[in-house]
Amino acid sequence: MNATNDAQRVPPVSGAQIATDDERPSGVRHLVVAVTVAMAVVLYLDRFCVNISERYIKEDLGLTETQVAFFISAFFWAYALAQVPAGFLGDRAGIRNVLAGYILLWSLFTGLIGLAQGAVMLLAMRVGCGLAQAGAFPASGSLLRRWVPFQSRGMASGLVALGGRLGAVIAPILTAYLMVWFVPLSTPATLTDSQILAPQALVQKLVPSAKTPGEPIQSFSPAAARVFAVLSATDQQHLTQLASADSQTTESASIGEQVAKILNRALAEKTLYSDAAMGTLSLSEEAVGFLKRSQAGETLTDAESLRLNRLVLEAAFRNEIGKLYVRGWRPVLIVYGIAGIAVAFLFWFIFRDWPGEHPWCNSAEQRLIAGPLAESVTPGSSRSRHTPLPMRGILTSRGLWLSSISQFGTNVAWLFLLTSLPRYLIEVHEVPILKRSFMVSLLPLAGVAGMFLGGRLTDWLVGKIGLRWGRALPMGLTRFGIAAAYLACLTADSAWWAVGFLACAFFCVDLGVGAVWAYMQDVGGKHVGSILGWGNMWGNIGAAVAPQLYNLILGEHPTIAQWNTLFVVCALAAVVSGVAALLIDARQPIQGLAEA
Repeated sequence: MNATNDAQRVPPVSGAQIATDDERPSGVRHLVVAVTVAMAVVLYLDRFCVNISERYIKEDLGLTETQVAFFISAFFWAYALAQVPAGFLGDRAGIRNVLAGYILLWSLFTGLIGLAQGAVMLLAMRVGCGLAQAGAFPASGSLLRRWVPFQSRGMASGLVALGGRLGAVIAPILTAYLMVWFVPLSTPATLTDSQILAPQALVQKLVPSAKTPGEPIQSFSPAAARVFAVLSATDQQHLTQLASADSQTTESASIGEQVAKILNRALAEKTLYSDAAMGTLSLSEEAVGFLKRSQAGETLTDAESLRLNRLVLEAAFRNEIGKLYVRGWRPVLIVYGIAGIAVAFLFWFIFRDWPGEHPWCNSAEQRLIAGPLAESVTPGSSRSRHTPLPMRGILTSRGLWLSSISQFGTNVAWLFLLTSLPRYLIEVHEVPILKRSFMVSLLPLAGVAGMFLGGRLTDWLVGKIGLRWGRALPMGLTRFGIAAAYLACLTADSAWWAVGFLACAFFCVDLGVGAVWAYMQDVGGKHVGSILGWGNMWGNIGAAVAPQLYNLILGEHPTIAQWNTLFVVCALAAVVSGVAALLIDARQPIQGLAEA
C-alpha cells in the first residue's frame, strides 16, 4: 500500500504523545529546515541579483536586447533540463554531499559572472548556475520528506519556498546599494569615449534646432538647452559642426571622443544644474542628496559637484550617456559568490541524510518524524532501498501532466515580475536605481506573505475538504488572481499603481506554491526529488521561453502599447495555468510509485 496514502489517514501526532516519560523530542528537524531555508535565500539571491544589474551588464558588455534575452533564458534552459537528473542524483547519491556541492558550484559560477569579458563567458557562467541550481529544490523536497512529519510538510514546504522569496526581496535592494557603494566618490566621474553610447544621436540632441543669429536658443529639451548654454562659444561651434551633414561621414568613435572632451568641460561647471531646466529629470538618490545639501547652503566639493553633474547628464540623456554605476556590478557578483561558498560549508556541517544518522537527533524526535511509518524514514529499510525511476508511470500520469502545464503557464507569467519589471520601471516611468530596487523588492515581499499563508492554507483545506480540493483550489484559483492583476496593469497610470497590481500577482503566485510542493510530495513516494524535478523542469521551460517571448513583443524600444500587449499575454498564460491546476487530483497516485 502507498505509504503516502497511509499517512494521509494518520491523525496528527504531537511530540508529547510520542516522547517517553524521560525523553522529549530534540529540535534538530527545525535546525535542518532553517538551514534549508538559508540555502533557498542564497539560491534566489544569486539567481535574481542579475535582474537589477542587467541594464548595467548590458551596457558594460555592449549587449543587444536579444543577447540579454538569451542570457536570461540560458539559466532557465539549463535549470529546466537538469531538473530530473539532478533530483534523481539527490535521491541516489545522498542529499548532504550532493546539495552542498550544488550550492558550492552555483556560488562559484555566480562569482565568475563578475569576471565575464563578453557574451560567451557570460552565457557559459549563467548556464553553469542553472545546472548547479537545478537539483536544489528537488533535493530539498526529499530532505523535507525525511525530516518533517507528514502533517507539517505543507508548512515546511512553504517555509523553504518563503526563504527563496526572501532572497528575491533582498536581491534587488542589496544589489543596488552594493553597486552604488562599490562606486565611491573617488571614482572618476569624467566621461570617456566608450561612455558616449550614441555619439551622433547625442550631438543632435545637444545642438539647438534654431541657429539663426539673434534668435533664442531652442533645443529638443530644456536640459539639453542648459548643457549647450554653459559651453564655451568654441565648444558650441564644435558641436554644431559635428551635427552638420558633413559630419555624418566621421567615424562614430572619433565623434564620441570629441563629444566626451566637450562634455567633460561642462561637467566641471558648478552652475550646470538648473532647477528650471532640469527639475523634472528623474535623478538618482545620490544626486538628489547632493542637490538638497546645495540648496540648504552647503558648498559641495569639486568631486561632489563633478559627480552630481555626471548623474544629471545621465538622467537627461539616458540612452546616449553611459552610467557611472556600471562599474559596480562586477564586485557585487564576486561578493555573492564568496558568501554562497560559506553557506555551502555551513549546510554540509549541519545536515545529515537521515535523522538516525544525526548525532544531535534523539530517538524521540526520530519517532515523531516517522510517525507510525517509521520504516519510511530510516536508512537501510526496504523503503529506503534504491528502486528504478518509474518513467512509464510519470509519462502516463494525468495529474503530473496537468501540474506540468500549470507550472509552465505560471512561470511564463511570473518571470516578468523579476526579470522585466526593472526595465519597465526605467523605460516607462524613469525610476532611479535605488527607488527602482525598492519597488522591485516589494513584489517578492508580497510573495513572502503568500508563501507563509499558502502552506498553512493547503494544510487547513486538506483537513476541512479533503486532499482533492485541498490541493487543487489553492493551485488553481490563485492563478486566476494573477491574470486579474496583470489585466489591472492596463489601467495603471503611474509606477506605484503598476507595482501595486504586480505585487498582487506575486502574492497570488506564491499563495499556491505550498500546495504545488505538497502535491508532489503526496504522489512522489520515495522518488519525491525526481517528481519535484519533473514539475520544476516544465515550470522552468516556461521561464526559459518567457524572455524570448517578451523580447518578441517588446523589441529594442517598446511603446506603451507593446508593454500592454505583454501584460495581456501574461494574463492568458496564468488563466491556462489555473484551469490545468483545478483538474489535478492529489488522491490519484502515480503508477509504479504505489510501493515507493
